[in-house]
Amino acid sequence: MTNDIHETGHVHVSSAGGKTAFKDYIGQFADVEDPLERRRLALEEIDRAGFGWTQMKMIMIAGVGFMTDSYDIFAINLGINMLQYVFWNGTIPASTTTLIKVSTSVGTVIGQVGFGSVADHVGRKAIYGLELIVMIFATVFQCTLGESPAINFTAIFCTMRILMGIGIGGDYPLSSIISSEFSTTKWRGAIMAAVFSNQGIGQVFAGIVAMILVAAYRSDLEPAQTGAECIGNCRRACDQMWRILIGFGCVPGVIALYYRLTIAESPRYALDVVDHDVVQKVADAEASIAAEAKEIVAPKASFRDFVRHFGQWRYGKILLGTAGSWFMLDVAFYGLGLNTTTILQTIGYAGQANVYEKLYNSAAGNLIIVCAGSLPGYWFSIATIDILGRRVIQLGGFILLTIILCIMGFAYHRLGNHGLLAFFVLAQFFQNFGPNVTTFITPGEIFPTRYRSTAHGISAATGKVGAIIAQTCIGTLVNHGCAKDEPNCFLPHVLEIFALFMLLGIFTTLLLPETKRMTLEEICEKYHGEIDNTKLTREVYATESSDEKQ
Repeated sequence: MTNDIHETGHVHVSSAGGKTAFKDYIGQFADVEDPLERRRLALEEIDRAGFGWTQMKMIMIAGVGFMTDSYDIFAINLGINMLQYVFWNGTIPASTTTLIKVSTSVGTVIGQVGFGSVADHVGRKAIYGLELIVMIFATVFQCTLGESPAINFTAIFCTMRILMGIGIGGDYPLSSIISSEFSTTKWRGAIMAAVFSNQGIGQVFAGIVAMILVAAYRSDLEPAQTGAECIGNCRRACDQMWRILIGFGCVPGVIALYYRLTIAESPRYALDVVDHDVVQKVADAEASIAAEAKEIVAPKASFRDFVRHFGQWRYGKILLGTAGSWFMLDVAFYGLGLNTTTILQTIGYAGQANVYEKLYNSAAGNLIIVCAGSLPGYWFSIATIDILGRRVIQLGGFILLTIILCIMGFAYHRLGNHGLLAFFVLAQFFQNFGPNVTTFITPGEIFPTRYRSTAHGISAATGKVGAIIAQTCIGTLVNHGCAKDEPNCFLPHVLEIFALFMLLGIFTTLLLPETKRMTLEEICEKYHGEIDNTKLTREVYATESSDEKQ
């Protein structure tokens, strides 16, 4: 590996590996003794970067975790259809399906809180890539599992999915805050939205891989009309397919791992947290001349300071707003999957003449749904988030989703299948051109550097708790009071419940301020009462320069 060295500031810095995207801005100005001036110069260099190939590489390196995350969630839904022919003779118990799906979410909650808090203690660089290693290991281990009299397949499989979820969860706060802290102010929202939009790419990727696999094994699958008939070559084909499908998800992660392990430390973390004591000494020295200089340094990070800071309503309401909004969204975001069967029937992809048709139609139908609503929603968010703002998009999304879900719930039987399809696609669109993207972006930029990762992890974990509730509690209500020949009879009322959560999301959004086109330092000054010392140093050096000329 060639270690390219070039000059991009005061000193020579390495641009190998991950530093091609996440550059060593601190190293560029290592010759500047004043830590405040070094901070100002580094942040100015980031803002001058604009949007180019460097930012594209940043999006690809940071976004690969979300691609893996959504790939796995999409792939396991398709993979369960394959698994049931291998281990359950074509009919998997509903409780086992729920357990397999929820296990990933449980791990994700642990990873979001754990990695989020650790990143504020040891730094972004120290653990960025570790979450990807966990994901890769757990994915590979899942693909090597098999039946044995000594172990329960479901138990070990779910354990590995919890472990994989921990890695996936760690990627949420890390990729968000690293993208935020390395991005130029003008395009920060678009860059973060593009990182998150890799979820859509992951879903498409999973659907395509599944369709290719099913088509490749067509001759083995077509003879089996039912699950009971799927034996011999059919069962072997299904066993190979689910392993390849799930295992393929770690390929992008393996490619990006080197780049994650070799990024530079976030300049804001290095200057605000690592160099805190150095800056504090400078502030103490300046305080002997001007007493207000003592206030230019934020308090040192600690659990006591975290409780003190967010224990104040003016700061705590922001954390409540980010966490509450994510919770409300994920209840409906994951719960809307309950409607997928009806939608697949509407677009003609619910045929089950044989095992091949069932697997192929499931993959193709889900892929069509993703392309129809989800992907365009991501693209609209990327294009408009730095123009309209985070708050406007999130608030508008929650309002429209409330209306859409109310119509789907209260007029369920009058809409007909085509009407349900139209509103389902609209809901998918406004989830992504709305709160699904903004709930990821806002926590990555609205909190002080010393708690940015922790607060993002808490917000994301709260959202995943909503997903678990949707999958376990609310999801089971679809058959509440239903006769055996009338499955899902309670679904309209479940959609009404989701509409209520979207309505509550409107009020949690009102707790959040706007952050578009503001530097992270301006955000901290305006919403967290901290002094933007980059402005102070700019004024000081401008004054000194003027005095020298005179």
